[in-house]
Order: sequence, then structure tokens, then C-alpha cells
Amino acid sequence: MLASALLAACGGGNDSAVDAATGKAATPKATSKAASNGSIFYGMNGHNTNGGAYDATSPQTQLAQLQDLGATIYRNDVYSSTSAAALAKVAKVMADGGVTMYPVLMANLNYNSEDDAYHAGYQLGQQTASSYHYAYYEVGNELEAKTLNGNVDGVLWNHYNNSSYMLARGAIRGMIAGVKSVDASAKIVLGGTWLHYAFFQMLADGSQPDGTWGHPTVSWDITSWHWYSNEGDITNACGGTGCHDVLQVLHNMGKPIWINEFGVRPDYGSYNQIASYITGDTMMAQYVNVASKYNIQSIQGFQLYDDSEGNYGLIEGDGTTKKPAYYSYKSFVQSHPM
Repeated sequence: MLASALLAACGGGNDSAVDAATGKAATPKATSKAASNGSIFYGMNGHNTNGGAYDATSPQTQLAQLQDLGATIYRNDVYSSTSAAALAKVAKVMADGGVTMYPVLMANLNYNSEDDAYHAGYQLGQQTASSYHYAYYEVGNELEAKTLNGNVDGVLWNHYNNSSYMLARGAIRGMIAGVKSVDASAKIVLGGTWLHYAFFQMLADGSQPDGTWGHPTVSWDITSWHWYSNEGDITNACGGTGCHDVLQVLHNMGKPIWINEFGVRPDYGSYNQIASYITGDTMMAQYVNVASKYNIQSIQGFQLYDDSEGNYGLIEGDGTTKKPAYYSYKSFVQSHPM
């Protein structure tokens, strides 16, 4: 999901904590078939709660397309109890076919305090984990970008607005706690995009942009990152503060890395040029080559279908017409087993 995407409010419907708790025992779980499928290195993004081709195309057809691509993990967004329930139905189909689906919980910063953000995040986390027991839950989508102090890189603590940072921290803490209240074994995925890594360093060490320390810390299991063609080489990304090896900084955080959005901007060039770039030496080929060096455990393309966010899909918005990038991705996966 791109930073420009509309992030829906966390609160959702009228589900109460009691409703969530009483539904816990009935929550479906991912099947052992998906869990034993092996590598989740190659994956894809989808938007099964956002309409368009995803609504018009059955989960079974999406599954067949993912299987054909060789994609074994499928990232989709959740922003309410209703969307969580809808995604759970798709997740069951995917699991039965050996594809691991996981949700990215979409939060915003429209709150008056960190406590308010925490409670909204908690509710969304609890609702999502109560709808289906996923193996992984991603908490927030590029929230750090909403806390920047203007057009800055994000590599330093003072590149962030303190009040916005606190709201984001509250929402993230709440989502994690809400998920864990239902599924204590859940793996938490957290990350951002571009050079915005100081945000996550502050979450981990209990500091914040006003220079103070001793604040609540955040723990997670997998560091995720987003990267697009206009950003160049993720190991030598150059902004106003100079050039940075983003993967090395993320690796230094001590957690496995997922590049769980990578894609080519639709205005990059022709369909054939896009197909060449996506598997090239600053995207899929690079990620595979440096996977062991940086402990990259999954890469997930953006996205399966064209939709309202743009023509990023490997398949056009009819859910059927495959672009050259589809075949490029498929061929690369077949020739580079991970």
C-alpha cells in the first residue's frame, strides 16, 4: 500500500471486547498445509477489502494466479471489523491452497492523544486477530511518513514531529497489544519506506523526537520495508543527508527483513521496460543476491492487479489480462528458487 493511499480509521464497527473474546474459540486458523508449504520468500500484495478487480475476481482465481507466479505469501489490508471478517474468508481459501495470507492493519493519526491512538489500535488488533489466526500481522502502513517534519530524509531523530510520533507510537503499541490479547504467538511485522529508519530506532530504544528518553518501547519480530523504482538502489539510497545502505541499517536492528512492497512506478516506461526493471539488478535480482547478507526472508511485489492506486499490477484491472511483468516475475521465481 502506498503512502498516498487512503488510510481508513481504526475503530471499525460496534464490536466490543466481549464480542471479540467470546468469538475467540471459533476463530479459524491457518491450515497446516500452508504452514508446511516451505519458503515464503516470493510474495505479492493485494487489496481484497478495497473493491475493484479484487472484488470482481474470486479468491480461487487469485489463488491460482499466485500459484502460477510462484508467490507463497499474500499481503492485504484491514481497517475495520467488517474488512477483517471479509479478509478472513479469503485467507481460508489461500491457506487451503498453500499460500500464507497476512493482514496489514491500517491506522491513522487522527487522535487527540497517544492513549486514544492506543485504544483505537488495540480494538483493530483484537478484531483482526479474532477474525482469523494469521501467522503474521503487520501493524501500520508507512505511518512514519505521516510524522516527518517536512521534506526530510528521516535518518535522524529530529526529522520527526514529536506529537505525531507519539500518536503513531500509541497506535502501533495498541495494535500489537490487541493482536497479542487474542493470539499470543503472533509474529509482528513492522516497518516503513525510503530513508525513514530513525522512527523505528526510536521505537526500539524508547526515545522520541523531542530528545527525551525513557518512553514506552516497541518490540516486533520482522522489519519490513517498501521500495520503488524511483528510489534507486536500496543499498546506496541518496537523499539530502547523503547516501545510505538502508538494508544494512535495518539488518543492524537484529531482526529478519521483509521487503513487503516492491514495485515499478507506472510512469517508468513501457510494459516491457517495467517487466525488465522488476526483475533487474536494483530489484528482484539484487534482493536475491543479498538475501543472505542482510537476512532478507521475503520479498512481496506490489501488486497483483491494477487498481485505484495506479497501474502497478502484474495483471490488468480486469483481473485476467496478464502483463509482461507477470511473466517476468514468474520466470524469475522459477529460475531463482529460494
